[in-house]
This record gives sequence, structure tokens and C-alpha cells, in this order.
Amino acid sequence: MRHRDYVKRIVKSKGGVSRDIQIQRLYCKNCNHIKRELPSYLLAYKHYESEIIKGVIDGSITSNDIEYEDYPCEKTMERWRSQKLQGI
Repeated sequence: MRHRDYVKRIVKSKGGVSRDIQIQRLYCKNCNHIKRELPSYLLAYKHYESEIIKGVIDGSITSNDIEYEDYPCEKTMERWRSQKLQGI
């Protein structure tokens, strides 16, 4: 795998704070695939930090929590719970 480029990713974290980060993309000469190298605090295809998603699945974060009131929405939390996301 060798470095190809970087892509922008929006990350949503505690307190409703959103920030942009750079994700490195790697290219494999053997299979012609491109892979994104995610930091440990992110899950594939998710914008919220894995700590928030884990809290929702565990039940420690609910839509009634004041510090989480502006995100994520109840539908998103229900979807995470039903998917029982792996890797958390």
C-alpha cells in the first residue's frame, strides 16, 4: 500500500462540535483498491466519534441528555442500536 492522497471528513464530537480532518487514502498496486486509513476514534461510514456511538448503543447516551441534545437525532440513535455496530 502506498500513499495516494487525502480526503476531507467531517467529524462530529461531544458538545455538538463539528470539525474537518484529513483522511489519508492508500492505493494497493496488486488489487487496484483504495483504502482510507481512519483514526482509532472513527468508524467506517460514520461521522460521529466512536465514543458517542458506543454510548448510544450501551444506553449511557440518550436523547434526554442535555449535552447531546443537538445531535444525534433519535432516528439515528435507534438505527445504531438496531445495527449493533461491530468494532465497538
